[in-house]
Amino acid sequence: MTFVVTENCIKCKYTDCVEVCPVDCFHEGPNFLVIDPDECIDCSLCEPECPANAIYAEEDLPENQHEYIELNAELSRDWPVITQQKDPLPDAADWDGKTGKLAELER
Repeated sequence: MTFVVTENCIKCKYTDCVEVCPVDCFHEGPNFLVIDPDECIDCSLCEPECPANAIYAEEDLPENQHEYIELNAELSRDWPVITQQKDPLPDAADWDGKTGKLAELER
């Protein structure tokens, strides 16, 4: 099992989760974070830190978010590791809770 960053992170990119990660498994893209499934140790520290509730244990992932398992694995191979909290995107609050954001993902 691993933890997965899902759709609600897109265009929000809160980074509260990265500082609590003991193995630095978060990777940062332009408007989204992902978790490297090979590095994640399933500690669950990140999940409650996400203000957007965008992180799930793989076994608890909503059915409509399953494509994010592979997306996290794919993008974590290309994006750099992030270990320190940064400010969220300027309009994060406006995007929080919106659906259909996959088209907004910047690679």
